[in-house]
This record gives sequence, C-alpha cells and structure tokens, in this order.
Amino acid sequence: MNLMFDFVKIGEVPKTSWSSEKALNFKPKLITLAALIIGLFLFGLGEALLVTSQMGVSPWTALAQGLSNVTGSGLGLATFIISVFVLLLWIPLKQRPGIGTILNAIIISLTLHYAIPFMPIFEQNILRISQAILGVFVTGLGGGIYLIANLGPGARDGLMTGMQRITNFPIAWVRGSIEIMVLTVGWLLGGVIGLGTIIFALGIGPCLAISLTIFGSSKSKSNH
Repeated sequence: MNLMFDFVKIGEVPKTSWSSEKALNFKPKLITLAALIIGLFLFGLGEALLVTSQMGVSPWTALAQGLSNVTGSGLGLATFIISVFVLLLWIPLKQRPGIGTILNAIIISLTLHYAIPFMPIFEQNILRISQAILGVFVTGLGGGIYLIANLGPGARDGLMTGMQRITNFPIAWVRGSIEIMVLTVGWLLGGVIGLGTIIFALGIGPCLAISLTIFGSSKSKSNH
C-alpha cells in the first residue's frame, strides 16, 4: 500500500488474520485479545499525553464541560450522559457491542489514571505542542489496532464506524467531521477549547486512518 494516499481513502475497518470474526465473541484468540488490550492501552496513553501537554482537552471532554455548564451537573455525570446518548445512537446504526466495548472504558480509564503521573510536564510551548501532537498520533495508533481486533468498539468509535457504513465516506473524513461538530457544540455550550483540542479534532481522523492502513495491510486468508 502507498501509505501517503491509501490512508485518505480507507473506508471500513480492515479484517486481518488476527481479527475476530464477530464483535460479540467471548472466546477470542489470544492474539486478538492481546491486540485489543495493546490498542486500548496505547489509546489511553495518547490521551494521557494530550492531557499533560496542558494544551486543551479532547473535543468530547469539551462537550462534557459545556453540558456541565448548562445543566449544572458534574463533569463525570455529563460525560456519562453523553456516553449513554451516543450508545443510544448505535440502535439506528445497527452497531453491535462486544467485550471491547466494556474493556474500552476500563483499560483506557486505568491507563489514564496510572500514566498521567509519569508523563512529562513542559514549560516551553513548542514542546507542549509537540507532546499534544504525539498524543493524538498515539491515540490514533491504538484506536486502529483495537478496532481491527473487532471485539467491539467504544461508544464514540462505534458511532464513527456506524456513520461510515451508512455514508460510505472515508474513515478519516467521518471521524474528523464528528470531532469538529462535537468541538463546535462544546464551545457553544461554554466548554474550554485549547490548541490541543483543535489538534485532536483535525488530527485524530487521519492518524486513525494511517493506523488502520498500516495494521490492516495483511489481509486474512478468508478475505482473499
């Protein structure tokens, strides 16, 4: 594959020899489960890098901040409400959960909790911006790995794959459009938007697509 061009065009999540045949699989192959865990760990690590860059939160957190401002609820409750709403959108999109849907919340949360204290804190803006960019890339890298494992996406990634299937647009465009809309609504509701928020919104789609292109290049024999 020519990475420079193919990542822009990639549509559905590729299937490889280590992908699960179906999302609702309670006895996955060891390599599939390992890919899921590694991908989710990298996803959480990337978000930890973004948080500690102090350049702004992700668009979804900005949306939660905005909802919290409007409703007077705490940030945690606002995040929960948004997650439930996104999961309800899975119904018309015909998305199916799996063990990855549950492990998504657990592993990413644990990674954030334990990784943030070890993340570097820079004072120079150029280093903080670089850390934010690295965080977005690592998040996208992990997202591609765990999605290819096909054991069920997290709430927001499920929204992305469902929308891609309906629109047939490239994943990079679908994810980027969702993040920009979320960022805009969050900002209108009073959420805090920083440079890192904008970097995430514009960069997560292409980074995720690059990861899917790299790790999805080895097709499973069943797909030939």
